[in-house]
Amino acid sequence: MSPEFPPCPYLPTPRAGLDWRSLHAYRDQERGADFYFGCLEYGHALWQRGLAARALLCLDRAFGAELSGEEPILRSWEMPYAATAWMIARTPSGVFIGNPRVHFQHYADRMNEPRREQRRWRAWACWALTRAVAPGLPGDPRHVVTQPSAMQIESALEANGLPGEVAVWRAALDLAAKMKA
Repeated sequence: MSPEFPPCPYLPTPRAGLDWRSLHAYRDQERGADFYFGCLEYGHALWQRGLAARALLCLDRAFGAELSGEEPILRSWEMPYAATAWMIARTPSGVFIGNPRVHFQHYADRMNEPRREQRRWRAWACWALTRAVAPGLPGDPRHVVTQPSAMQIESALEANGLPGEVAVWRAALDLAAKMKA
């Protein structure tokens, strides 16, 4: 049995009893604002159950939701950059989280449609957060890919992200630098 983790201040409080069915319900539906909130909520539930790696994967899914930036949910729960950094920084040693740096590097380099460029640059943004919060995590030396600079990530998020997304990412990057694992 996994340990229970403290609530993440950057995610909504999950309803009791959430399980895989909470997201499975969206398999044949639009993956918009409701899906986004569902990913945040279920990711938080997984986190609180001590399932750090699965919680991060759930946040990956939230980043892939089809949003315009006008959805009311984004006023309450902005893109989960801060939650991603917070979880990486707060995962206790001995709890499986994998290597988020390698995960985001591979994810960014192998992204497919829909909204490939938007999702790709969000993965690179999470890679940069991981490097800031957990600088000791190694990259994958066998995965040869040009790693973008913070300025390249910022420019690409500005071009492909939601209105204001760069500011949300920059704030999370500042937070990550203060939370080094």
